[in-house]
Amino acid sequence: MRRNPRVFVKREEEAQHRINEKIFATEIRLIIDGEEPQLMSVSKAIAMAEEQEMDLVEISPNATPPVCKIMDYKKFLYNQKRKSKELKAKQSKIVVKEIRFGPNTDDHDFNFKLAHARKFLEEGNKVKAYVFFRGRTIVFKDRGEILLLKFATELADVGVVEQLPKLEGKKMILMINSKKK
Repeated sequence: MRRNPRVFVKREEEAQHRINEKIFATEIRLIIDGEEPQLMSVSKAIAMAEEQEMDLVEISPNATPPVCKIMDYKKFLYNQKRKSKELKAKQSKIVVKEIRFGPNTDDHDFNFKLAHARKFLEEGNKVKAYVFFRGRTIVFKDRGEILLLKFATELADVGVVEQLPKLEGKKMILMINSKKK
C-alpha cells in the first residue's frame, strides 16, 4: 500500500495592493507628500522608491493612470492591522443575562435573584427577567406581573426598563437595560 506524502504548500499572503514590479501599467500618477501628483513611467517611480529604500505601492488601480505612492509597505500593513485591532477592541458586545421566576417565588429567592440582577446590570449587561407559568399556574398572570414590576422598581437605580412585562406563550418577559454606558 502506497502512501501519498503530505505536501506542505507555503501559504503566500495575498497582497491587497500591487507593489514594485507587480504594477503592470506603463504610466502612473505618483503621489508625493506635500507635492502635486506627477505623471511618470513605472520604471522611473520604482527607481525613486529604491533610492529611498521604500516600496512603490499601487493605491488606486482602477484610476487612469493608476495612482501610486512611495512608502514602507510592511509598515503600512502593520499600521492597518493595528488600527483594525483597536477598532475591534473598542466594540462592545451586548450580553443578555436571564433570570427565571415562578409565579409563587418567595421573598428570599426574589432577593437572591435581585442581587444577581443588580450585579449583572452594574457590569453593563442586559437582564431578561421572566416568570414561567407551568400547567395551571397560568391563572396567576397578575401575580407574575406584580412580581416583575416589583423587580423593575427595585432595580431602578442601576437599570432602565426596556420592555414592560408582556406575556408570550407560557412566559411573561421583562427586559431591563443597564444605565452604565
